[in-house]
Amino acid sequence: MSMTEQATGAHHHPQPRPRSGGAQQPAIVEQHLTGAQSLIRSLEEVGADTVFGIPGGAILPAYDPMMDSSKVRHVLVRHEQGAGHAATGYAQATGRVGVCMATSGPGATNLVTPIADAHMDSVPLVAITGQVSSKSIGTDAFQEADICGITMPITKHNWLVTDPAEIPRTIAEAFHVASTGRPGPVLVDIAKDALQARTTFVWPPQTDLPGYRPVTKPHAKQIREAAKLLTQARRPVLYVGGGVLKARATAELKVFAELTGAPVTTTLMALGAFPDSHPLHVGMPGMHGSVAAVTALQKADLIIALGARFDDRVTGKLDSFAPYAKIVHADIDPAEIGKNRTADVPIVGDAREVLADLIVAVQAEHADGHTGDYTEWWTDLSRWRDTYPLGYDQPEDGSLSPQQVIQRIGELAPENTIYTAGVGQHQMWAAHFIRYEQPQTWLNSGGAGTMGYAVPAAMGAKAGRPDRTVWAVDGDGCFQMTNQELVTCALNNIPIKVAIINNGALGMVRQWQTLFYNQRYSNTVLHSGPESDGKEAAAGTRVPDFVKLSEAMGCVGLRCEDPADLDKVIAEANAINDRPVVVDFIVHQDAMVWPMVAAGTSNDEILAARGVRPDFDGIDDD
Repeated sequence: MSMTEQATGAHHHPQPRPRSGGAQQPAIVEQHLTGAQSLIRSLEEVGADTVFGIPGGAILPAYDPMMDSSKVRHVLVRHEQGAGHAATGYAQATGRVGVCMATSGPGATNLVTPIADAHMDSVPLVAITGQVSSKSIGTDAFQEADICGITMPITKHNWLVTDPAEIPRTIAEAFHVASTGRPGPVLVDIAKDALQARTTFVWPPQTDLPGYRPVTKPHAKQIREAAKLLTQARRPVLYVGGGVLKARATAELKVFAELTGAPVTTTLMALGAFPDSHPLHVGMPGMHGSVAAVTALQKADLIIALGARFDDRVTGKLDSFAPYAKIVHADIDPAEIGKNRTADVPIVGDAREVLADLIVAVQAEHADGHTGDYTEWWTDLSRWRDTYPLGYDQPEDGSLSPQQVIQRIGELAPENTIYTAGVGQHQMWAAHFIRYEQPQTWLNSGGAGTMGYAVPAAMGAKAGRPDRTVWAVDGDGCFQMTNQELVTCALNNIPIKVAIINNGALGMVRQWQTLFYNQRYSNTVLHSGPESDGKEAAAGTRVPDFVKLSEAMGCVGLRCEDPADLDKVIAEANAINDRPVVVDFIVHQDAMVWPMVAAGTSNDEILAARGVRPDFDGIDDD
């Protein structure tokens, strides 16, 4: 490998060359522009209407044409991480491609976390970064970083552009790759001299992506085999992942579930794909899933996995997961099938097309007199659901219960409210105690578990869906990572609402310290220093004061400590729609998330509450 290849990262993602010969697509636009103007025009042509970013030296040429009545709205964020998470929130709420922009070096590397986050959760994202001039690449120039090399493992594809003529084609390909097949993030790194040079802008460009041919149509034989297994099974479960939402297949899922009568579990990334209130829904599986959902998968004799990846948070100890079950695994990404659990029937295809074909195949089985009898299975499921429902205890000291706060936010919010969450206890409580009846109403960082996701993601969701109420449910730890984006919200008329579930600690870490580290609370208290005994919090002098901080950033700041005031404060927040609102909910610090499967253990060892292990009988592999 040459030094030039090492410097440019060209060995990672070689530029595809234009096709030679064949029919040429007629050009509908041809203009002489700078590379920067060509970039903005290309974004307009692919339908990008919002970009989140911050200017800097290498990307600066691209910012100048934005002043010339561009159709692209640019939102000036306060940190590039905020730009990336905002683009993700925009994409998750709208179903469109999110776009973020940053300069070279530290600007680009600040995007690494949200790019990795989008990669884990299959979010269509286009990150555009400036790069030092092409002649300076590889010289350790000021603010130079090989962002293509850095992001190679966490992007579907990335491009380094040094020729301004390549900008339209690259942008067209970037949006196509990000949004097709299994969605995901891509990165376009453009040298500064390519942005400054003059070029001929031609649209539409001729794209060339050899080898990129996502399979969307499932194989008919596999579909028939899956339908046959389903009608033969006694204890089937539909294990629904985020791929169903990405494929916009929620209507097909509902038809399929009701046709079969099989129980449905929706993962953390799939909440809202199937109505929580539906009688066939048995809850969310996983480390903190409902007892009924976790146990349904463990005792199943057939699992039909749709757009899910058998993540360790769902399976627990992998070799003990669902020991009696045959597996039908449908996913648009063939690399996921068999990666963690061998599939008896592998189906590569788009979830919407898979479900549509499964509906027809099951109807054919029914017409031939083959229907599954799940009566006994539902007797067991109903018993587990009734015996071990989700719930919580009110604190004995009269303080606010965090679960009650989140539950009431969900009950008092307007219809079709979008919720975002950070990572930790509040995330799990928001998954459990808010009802998700519609798709694209629950946004969170599932795979990467990124603290600081909630506020910028809410900003992006509100920018993309200004007609919707957007609540960010955040922890006091997560909030202190990215709260500066409230300034962005205040200055750009993006009136989100933020609920800080403030227990004065890194809650999930504290829970683990309580359970597994003999209550040794090392470095998890947030509101006081190591020399303090915690009296500052009791005296009402928490650092920081989130109400004052929010007001300083142009928001309305509210606080709630008394359960008697809870509904009134939430109603006040819901009534304010001209500015961002932040509510500091002071909650009990020792509340825990239940149920729980301890990391590295079998799902059979689920605890419904501390010291409470469910008792299951009558199910074996016969």
